[in-house]
Amino acid sequence: MTTKNLLVELFVEELPPKALKKLGEAFASQLADQLRAQGLANDDSVVTSFASPRRLAAHVSHVWLKAADKAVQQKLMPVSVGLTADGQASPALLKKLQALGADVSDPVATMAALKRAPDGKAEALFYDSLVTGATLDTGLQKALDEAIRLLPIPKVMSYQLETDCELPGWTSVNFVRPAHSLLALYGNTVVPVKVLGLTAGNTTQGHRFEAKVSPVVIADADQYAATLLKDGTVIASFAERRAEIVRQLAAAAAVVGQGARPIDDEALLDEVTGLVEHPNVLTCSFEAEFLNVPQECLILTMKANQKYFPLVDAAGKLTNKFLVVSNISPEDTSFVIGGNERVVRPRLADAKFFFDQDRKKTLESRVAGLDKVVYHNKLGTQGERVERVRAIAKAIGQQLGGDGLAQSADTAAKLAKSDLLTDMVGEFPELQGIMGGYYARHDGLSEEVADAIEDHYKPRFAGDELPRNTTGLVVALADKLETLVGMFGIGNLPTGDKDPFALRRHALGVIRMLAEKDLELNVGDLVAAAQPAFCDKITDAGAALIDFMFDRLAGSLREQGYSAQEVDAVLALRPQRLGDVAKRLEAVRSFAALPEAAALAAANKRIGNILKKAGEVDAHVSEVLLKEPAEIALYAAMQDVAPRAKTQFEAGDYTASLQTLAALRAPVDAFFDGVMVNAEEMDLRLNRQGLLKTLHEAMNRVADLSRLAA
Repeated sequence: MTTKNLLVELFVEELPPKALKKLGEAFASQLADQLRAQGLANDDSVVTSFASPRRLAAHVSHVWLKAADKAVQQKLMPVSVGLTADGQASPALLKKLQALGADVSDPVATMAALKRAPDGKAEALFYDSLVTGATLDTGLQKALDEAIRLLPIPKVMSYQLETDCELPGWTSVNFVRPAHSLLALYGNTVVPVKVLGLTAGNTTQGHRFEAKVSPVVIADADQYAATLLKDGTVIASFAERRAEIVRQLAAAAAVVGQGARPIDDEALLDEVTGLVEHPNVLTCSFEAEFLNVPQECLILTMKANQKYFPLVDAAGKLTNKFLVVSNISPEDTSFVIGGNERVVRPRLADAKFFFDQDRKKTLESRVAGLDKVVYHNKLGTQGERVERVRAIAKAIGQQLGGDGLAQSADTAAKLAKSDLLTDMVGEFPELQGIMGGYYARHDGLSEEVADAIEDHYKPRFAGDELPRNTTGLVVALADKLETLVGMFGIGNLPTGDKDPFALRRHALGVIRMLAEKDLELNVGDLVAAAQPAFCDKITDAGAALIDFMFDRLAGSLREQGYSAQEVDAVLALRPQRLGDVAKRLEAVRSFAALPEAAALAAANKRIGNILKKAGEVDAHVSEVLLKEPAEIALYAAMQDVAPRAKTQFEAGDYTASLQTLAALRAPVDAFFDGVMVNAEEMDLRLNRQGLLKTLHEAMNRVADLSRLAA
C-alpha cells in the first residue's frame, strides 16, 4: 500500500500574534501525533507547521489511506472466574466477550479464541482479536478534533453558527477566533472531515488586500505553500516569514548607513511575524529633538505601542530612524511611511512630556508617597517595604565594605522605589529602576548611587547582566531577599507554573550575585539577617527558603552541563559560600576521572551507612586500641594524607585536596577486607567507628563522595 502527503488548514479571523507561533506548532504536532497513534502515520512522517495571522495548517508526509489491522491480546479475568467447574465459559466471561464484540453463539469457537496464561500467582484468560485499522476519513476526524481540543488557546472566544434550513437557529462554537473554512487534502483528494461547523474543501483565502485570486484553490497537498504565495500573496510558513522580515530589516538598516542596526528583540520579531502575511519593511523617521528623552523611553513606546523596530547606531545609541513592517506593498509607499510617522509623533511627545514633568520633583520628595501604595495586604505598603530593604542593605553593606558602603547602599535603597510614583513608570512599568537612575542623576546624586538605583532589579531575567557596582549588588541582594523572606514568611510560595511574585527568578538572582561575584556572604546568614526587618509580620520560614534556593541552584547547575551526580555530591554539603560551588564541582569532576574514584565513593557510602546505624560517634582514635594490621595501616596513611588534604582544602585548592585523598584507596580497601568494624569488644568497636568517622570527615570536606557511587 502506498502513502500520500496530507495537508490540513483552518482559515480563521486574525489570531493573537503573541500566541501564533505556539498555536501553529501545537496544531501541527498534535495532529501528527494523533495520526501516528492510530497507525495512519509513522516515525518517518515529516511534519511541517504553517501559521499566518489568518490560518493554522499542517503538512504531514507519508500518510496511509488505511492503517494496518492489528492483532490485540486482551486480559479478561482469572480462570477461576471465567470458567465453570466443567471448563465451560461462565456467564461473566460470555458477557465480557460480547462487550468486546466477539461472537459467542458457537461455544467451541469461543473457547478456541481464549488462551490461558500465568498472571502472577494465578492463571488468567486472554482473548486474541484482530482490530481493524482506522481509515483516513475517521482517523483524521478524530485527530483534528483532538488537535483542536488540545490547542494552547490563551483565551477562548465563543461565537455562533447559523444552522441549516431544516433546523433554523444558531449553535454556539468555542475557539480561539471564528473559523471560516477548512481545507483537507490527501494528495489531490479532499478528505471529508468536519470541524467547528465547517466541511473540508480544497480552497482557502489569500492576503486580505493583495491576493491575486479569491478563493485560492489548492490542487495538491504538496503545492500548498507555493500556491498560497503565488495566488494568495501569503508566506504561509511562520519561520520563512520571520526570516524574510529579518532579511528586510537588515537590508533597510544597511541603506540608512553609519552602522545602523535594528534593536535586537526576539519577542517583538515573533509578534510582528504574527501580524503580517507578506512583510514589507519601510524606513521612517521622527524629529531629532525627541532624542533628548532617554532612549529607553522612546524605544519602549515604539516597540510596545506601535510594533516598530527602532534603529541604533554602531555605538548602540538611538537614531531618529525606525523601521515599520507593513502588511501591504503599494507602489507609492509615501502614504504608509507618512501615516506611521504621524502616528508615532504623539507617542514620543507623551514620553517627552512625562520626562519633563517627572524631573520637576526629586526622588527624595516622592519617598513619603510610597506609604500610600499597598505592596501586600500582609506585608504593608511600599514605604514599609523600602524600610525593610534599607535595613537589609545596611547590614549587607556593613559586612562587605564597612560604613561607607552601608551608607551608599542605604541611600540607594531609600530612593530605589521612588520612580514607581513617576508618570513615566506609570505609563511604562517596564522602565522602573531605569528611570530612577536618570532622575537620580538629574537630582545630583553620585553616579554610584544612580547606577545602583537603576540596577537594583538586576538580574531581571536569565542571562541578564548583574549590577555594575558593589552598591548596586548590595541593594539588589537586599531587594530580592526582602521579597523571598517576606513571601516565604507569609506562606505565599510558588506552585506549579504559578509564581506571581517571581520568587524563582529572585532566588536565581541572589544565587548568581553570590556565586559570580564570589561575595564573602553565607546563604544561611543572609536569610537569617533579613528576618528581623519584618518584626512580627512573618513567621520564620528560613529553612524552607534555603531548601528552595538550593533547589534552584541545583537546576541551574544541571542546565550549565554538570551531571546530576556531581551537583548532588557538592550540594549535599550545603556549601554556604556559593562562590566556591563551581570550584567544588570542577574538583569532583576531576576526582571522578581518577581510577581510585569508584572504589573510594563506594567505600564512602559504606562508611556513611555504618556511622548512620551506629548513631552518635566520636571522631577520636586511640592508637593503643589499633590491633589489626589493616587498621594500623589505614590510620598511618590518614596521618600522612589527611593533613595535606586539609591544608589544600583550606587554601581553596579543592581539586588537589581530593586528588590527595585518592591515595587512601588501597588502605581503605584493605581495612574493609581485614577488619570487623562492629567487634564484640566495645572499646575496639568504638575506636574503629571513630577511625571511620575521622576518615569520613576528611573525605567529605569538598563534596559528599558517596553520591558518586553507582
